[in-house]
Amino acid sequence: MATEAGLVEHRRDKVGYVHKIILKKKYRRRTKRPAAPLVLMPLQRLFLSCRDVFQGPGTVPAPTDVQRLCHILDGMMPEDVGLSRDLQFFKQSAVKGIPRVTTTTIYKCDNFSLCIFFLPATAVIPLHNHPGMTVFSKLLVGTMHIKAYDWVDPANSDDSVSPSQLRLARLKANNVFKAPCNTSVLYPTSGGNIHEFTAITPCAVLDVLGPPYSQEDGRDCSYYKDTPYNAFSNGETEVAEEEGERYGWLEEIEMPKDSEMDGIEYLGPQVIETSS
Repeated sequence: MATEAGLVEHRRDKVGYVHKIILKKKYRRRTKRPAAPLVLMPLQRLFLSCRDVFQGPGTVPAPTDVQRLCHILDGMMPEDVGLSRDLQFFKQSAVKGIPRVTTTTIYKCDNFSLCIFFLPATAVIPLHNHPGMTVFSKLLVGTMHIKAYDWVDPANSDDSVSPSQLRLARLKANNVFKAPCNTSVLYPTSGGNIHEFTAITPCAVLDVLGPPYSQEDGRDCSYYKDTPYNAFSNGETEVAEEEGERYGWLEEIEMPKDSEMDGIEYLGPQVIETSS
């Protein structure tokens, strides 16, 4: 009997031991999994980076900051700003009359602006400058011809030159670009600060301007017409004949009447102005 009692007691101990283990397993606290990192949309990443990079008038982004913005822009697609290649606008081969450029502003502050330009086929944004500005242009949709110049003597400011006076400029670009392609960058005195866009097919261009145009702050837009260098000489600057095609004479003109743009409301993804 004693033996049987011992076995029973032993079994109870076993059962109790197992029961404790089950209870421990049943009520064991679960460890919390770390939250997945927040993935920012490309447009929001661009906005936040621009807010860090552009420090206001009179400043130019550092090379590392230029690479930072280019890296974001190079990866952006039309869908990132609410566009689709299937839109009827991008399927039109021609429009009646003189095609007009349309623009929409995504965001604008004193230090930078984000905007999109829509160019129907054959539409032109004539030669114009970007005084004191750094501009990133990303061709999102279409095929476009770009011609760009820099002043040979950038120290000779526009304010000291008569609008009718010819100035020598160096041709920096005269090429056709097709989306998707890398972002182009121009600076206050280099990189093709004076450029012209001609749409071969319907195009959409995302522009980042830092700082944006401001007539009050002396950053008004000026327009130009170009003449081949070999057409004549002003008697002051001579360029070797074999290099003549790399230069041109620019003359400031009034804003062409047919270059006025239509503004529309931006209806794509919005940027969120978080506290810095």
